[in-house]
Amino acid sequence: DMHAANLMKEINKEDAKASFRCHGGDMMMNAGGYIVKHYKETSVMGFKEVLINICKIKQNLDFLKKDIKEWKPDVVILVDFPGFNLKIAKYAKKLGVKVFYYISPKIWAWKKWRIKSIKKYVDKMYTIFPFEVDFYKQFNYPVFYGGNPLVDSIENTINRNQKLEDFFNENKLENRPIIAILAGSRKQELQYILPEMLSIINNFPSYQFIIAGAPSMTKEDYNKYTQGCNVKIIFNQTYQLLYHAKAALVTSGTATLEAAIINTPEVVCYRAGGGKIGFNLFWPILNIKYISLVNIIMNKEVVKELIQHMLNQNTLQFELEKILNDSKRREKMINDYEVLRSKLGNPGASSRFAYQMIKDLKGSNI
Repeated sequence: DMHAANLMKEINKEDAKASFRCHGGDMMMNAGGYIVKHYKETSVMGFKEVLINICKIKQNLDFLKKDIKEWKPDVVILVDFPGFNLKIAKYAKKLGVKVFYYISPKIWAWKKWRIKSIKKYVDKMYTIFPFEVDFYKQFNYPVFYGGNPLVDSIENTINRNQKLEDFFNENKLENRPIIAILAGSRKQELQYILPEMLSIINNFPSYQFIIAGAPSMTKEDYNKYTQGCNVKIIFNQTYQLLYHAKAALVTSGTATLEAAIINTPEVVCYRAGGGKIGFNLFWPILNIKYISLVNIIMNKEVVKELIQHMLNQNTLQFELEKILNDSKRREKMINDYEVLRSKLGNPGASSRFAYQMIKDLKGSNI
């Protein structure tokens, strides 16, 4: 939603007459898009949840296909979410509508066979990670890399001039250093990961733990797990929270990269159903050594990843203590973050992507 909204704003700068119909969220609506289907109605994660909601997913798919056919857009821009979006790509291509894909599916991690559908149904791929250029090159499929839009989103949002004391006062916080908790944006992530994050709070009495409320969640979603815990929830200030935090516990995903760009030492957490058995079944089919974007981009362990059964109270406490108290560990992580930021490219990514999309659409050189 955030990346699509920023792209829409930049497209409008290139072409003020551009109009958008969106399967997205509030940010896209605020950027001038007409929301035909909100993502809160459609977001499903996990094999079990997909099976339970299969009829609803098909209804959403049919609804959007019908909308594309009736509206007849010049181009369909897909953002990540491959299981759903590649079906849309196939349909749009049959209608003769151009298909752009913004933020590549992570086929470099698993389901590499999806490259066949991408080559067949996607006119142009726009990637946000530098290593994706070489990945697609091996399949003779040229892509456009314009940098990472997270760099812009963070710098346009964060207030680096704000004093820690002012952040405390504005949010009625205690005068203690902060440990940020970013537990994910899906309810299944809260279910499996947040309880483990909360389990170590009493072992760090010198710190205050603050949950960064995800836009897709409500306070009630968190209250199911925070009863009896000395923890506070702050919405709409994730970057500011990370900026002022001494360290962060972060669910694997885009947030791991956000913490790194902001320079916050972190421990990466991930758990789904299945425990150790699920890990032993799932891990061998991945084409990557790491799950966090930070480590994948750097191709080495910069941040510790606690996955499935390895995520528990003891391991989480041990790793958090290391990044809080081991000055060499903190310094090395922050130095690696600096290299990471250089790999992500200069600011202005959303603008570069918008310019290239308009050029590709009007020039018909794809």
